[in-house]
Amino acid sequence: MKISLFYLFSYFVLLHYHINESTASPDNGDIYIIYMGSNKNSYDVILSSLLRRNKNALVHSYKHGFSGFAAHLSDSEAHQLTNEPGVVSVFPDPVYQLHTTRSWDFLQREISLLTDSQPRSNAPVLSSQGSDTIIGILDTGIWPESESFIDKDMGPIPSRWKGKCMEGSDFSSSNCSKKLIGARYYKDDDISAVTHSARDTLGHGTHVASTAAGVPVANASYYGLARGEARGGSPSSRIAMYRVCYDDGCPGSAILAAFDDAIADGVDLLSLSLGSSAVFAPDFATDPIAIGSFHAVEKGITVVCSAGNDGPSPQTVVNVAPWILTVAASTIDRDLQSDIILGNNKVIKGESINFSDLDNSPKYPLVSGGAAKSKSASEEDARNCYPDSIDADKIKGKLVLCQHKEGGFSMRAKQMGVKSRGGLGMIFINDATRLVASNWGTFPVTVITSTDATEILDYVNATENSVATILATKTIQKFQPAPTVAYFSARGPSTSTKNILKPDISAPGVSIIAAWLANDTSAETTPEGREPPKFNVLSGTSMSCPHVAGIAANIKSHNPSWSPAALRSAIMTTASQNNNMKEPITTQKGEVATPYDFGAGEVSPTGGLQPGLVYDIEPSEYLQFLCYYGYNITTIKLIAAQIPSGFSCPSNSSTNMISNINYPSIAVSMNGTTAPITVKRTVTNVDADEETIYTVTVDKPSEVEVTVSPSELKFTVDTKKLDYQVTFSASSSSAKRDLFGAITWKSKKYKVRSPIVVIP
Repeated sequence: MKISLFYLFSYFVLLHYHINESTASPDNGDIYIIYMGSNKNSYDVILSSLLRRNKNALVHSYKHGFSGFAAHLSDSEAHQLTNEPGVVSVFPDPVYQLHTTRSWDFLQREISLLTDSQPRSNAPVLSSQGSDTIIGILDTGIWPESESFIDKDMGPIPSRWKGKCMEGSDFSSSNCSKKLIGARYYKDDDISAVTHSARDTLGHGTHVASTAAGVPVANASYYGLARGEARGGSPSSRIAMYRVCYDDGCPGSAILAAFDDAIADGVDLLSLSLGSSAVFAPDFATDPIAIGSFHAVEKGITVVCSAGNDGPSPQTVVNVAPWILTVAASTIDRDLQSDIILGNNKVIKGESINFSDLDNSPKYPLVSGGAAKSKSASEEDARNCYPDSIDADKIKGKLVLCQHKEGGFSMRAKQMGVKSRGGLGMIFINDATRLVASNWGTFPVTVITSTDATEILDYVNATENSVATILATKTIQKFQPAPTVAYFSARGPSTSTKNILKPDISAPGVSIIAAWLANDTSAETTPEGREPPKFNVLSGTSMSCPHVAGIAANIKSHNPSWSPAALRSAIMTTASQNNNMKEPITTQKGEVATPYDFGAGEVSPTGGLQPGLVYDIEPSEYLQFLCYYGYNITTIKLIAAQIPSGFSCPSNSSTNMISNINYPSIAVSMNGTTAPITVKRTVTNVDADEETIYTVTVDKPSEVEVTVSPSELKFTVDTKKLDYQVTFSASSSSAKRDLFGAITWKSKKYKVRSPIVVIP
């Protein structure tokens, strides 16, 4: 992929968003993954030969869902293995990053009141009854004692479950239950013995697991903030935790091992709130998530992944394989508001989590970073409050107003600099982060928009002794507009597969409250003088991913025979494109969101239970995708567990043919020509009413003519599946930007919507 200087610069200066791409062991060599696909014949021979040379080389072996292993190898050993029969690929072990309540109430209310879809008769609501699905979660582990994982009134563990509860440091088999039915962890010599356990030491996995499948917990809050009932999307689903992430990241070798075990254990769904950075996104053949999920989906296991946090720049979405359900992040209608009161009694609304003990009266001196410039600093650096650009004598005992532009020092670094120089509090000016509350503990910090900053600056410039105060955070409900697409949420199109729309869907991922560690005393989580919280508030696509995993589990419980593709289709075609003001969903800049921002739209918690029609995909279509992508039949036969008899790659395979995969969205490349392009789709009637008629409406992209044939689909008792074709004709060859629209099939009960992307 092409890497811009902006991405490279961002990667190095925003290191807290990224994790190093390899974990080297100086004594044993680097860790390499030797992926052998479905080829089991050569596995024992190659592994035995390796262990004869170095008995300590093996890190993980893969033998359930696919074949291969991870091992400490020298560069020359790794190169030699690439030529061994049965080896698909050999690549360095990557280390991936984590992509890191009222959200369910908001989603439910949005669907029932605000969408323009037709009501679904007798549609089930979110319920703790009737679900016995097993959600496998690859993350940082779990805190099993949390109230969110109580197994009261749960029935016996499903007999199909073949997993286990691994004992480890501070984790015994008794920590598992009828709710947490499985727990595994993956280690190698580079990981300290104290973390040899499925017990969560970071909090991320606990938060994710309770968002996906936590039981209802009344009166949950983060020290009084965001108070309400905390519950998961599928409260009666079982949880299986696979700890693959540690302090220094998530090794790809461990991720592959977890996929291998989860396939054998018997999970129904897998949720992964992690992935590569956008800058160094690997090819499918060297991506452990793409490889592992391919085999999981072959076995009927739905895989849900976060889209990444490298937005809002385009082409930053990760986890883009078409067999993965990829989730973007959006806000909910809850604002964590920390206001500013100026000396003229004007109130400016800000966003943050802080437990400020400042007086409510505006009596604290207020100074801008530019006015507090040190002698050696530039005006620009001082306005942005860069460390060492501020004169300590000019800010001591004062509130400091700071610009915050992306690509420089982090807010945390600036806050530490101001605090260490005696500053009393901070006001950041940043339009993007205004709706994402960061946690500042007891230090008074808030974030405002550039529009509101003008009013503060006017007051400061007109007042000789300007004063203000920053109020402690309060919870604001029914905030408008919501949802908006979170600024950090990774955007499409995918750099590797533009003819498949990614992300697929958006879900709540901003200021989400969920279960946490009971022993977390870190300053970032536990304010000074307080007990550790039972629940915490986090933002990221890490939080949106388990929302969709929980919804998918709920749909699966009502439709156990549905394939992963059918589940994804049900979720995508019933999404909402409107906010709680009955207007189009926007980005945090106020611009109307496109499918590159939120895929098919904001997920519905219940719409997918009765979607009317679904776009199903046979596993053989994913094999065809690999052909179109550029893999030859020999490689594909090694990768896939099952190859249909007589399968071969078309002689004219090209990336443009990817548009014909039976995806719930349509993306086509016009390639600078006005020649018509036609794609085919097949829909399956899953409504109890077998005799039904659907008619089509088209939201046509500008500068493109779109024709759907036939314009009516008649389903009968004997006709469950019907095909249709969509023809795109450019009205001119002058289009310079990607164009968006939608195709919607409507019956008396249902509306089945597919977004369109036309790439000029």
